[in-house]
Amino acid sequence: MEQTHFEQGMEQLKLIDGAGGEDVIKSLEDIAPDVGRYIIEFAFGDVYARAGLSLQEREIITITSLLTAGGCEPQLEVHINGALNVGVSEEKIVETFTQCIPYVGFPRVLNAIFTAKKVFAQRGI
Repeated sequence: MEQTHFEQGMEQLKLIDGAGGEDVIKSLEDIAPDVGRYIIEFAFGDVYARAGLSLQEREIITITSLLTAGGCEPQLEVHINGALNVGVSEEKIVETFTQCIPYVGFPRVLNAIFTAKKVFAQRGI
């Protein structure tokens, strides 16, 4: 039997973000459950499930995009954890952020690095 977009998305969400991703979805249940469903079905069920990029590449792109957008530190924290969960090293995360300095500037990169530092400390790395 073929998986629905929701089932496929939940599978990807658990694989990448684990409890952090599930907590985000649960936090939306009482105020915007459709937004949680859209995240699962579209972002994880459609986009993350596509062929062509590894989960590591997808998470590097995601954390870079969140850094570039700025003001997304809570989501950045979830996806730094996701990057670590799929095998991206701490060094590669920091180097990815460092690469962004000429393009987005020091303030956003520093915010991302401090968010990574918090995640690394929480994980004992």
